[in-house]
Amino acid sequence: MKPLTLERAKKLRVGDIVYHKTNKNRDRTPQRWRVNGEVKRWKRDKDRIKIPVKYGLYTYGYIDNSNINLCMID
Repeated sequence: MKPLTLERAKKLRVGDIVYHKTNKNRDRTPQRWRVNGEVKRWKRDKDRIKIPVKYGLYTYGYIDNSNINLCMID
């Protein structure tokens, strides 16, 4: 698995899988987060992103510039 960079994050689409580096499942595999929305980008700051993700049945969150270093991608 490769670390999620800003360029790779901008190319993510709905349904893509992103893995967390530190959070683990019970079987010690990395948590899988599914992208469930479009990547939001800003006009004034091209490097600012916000990606909605889902984990499990009820857990939702976002990947943004502050936590992109905790993510990996296949």
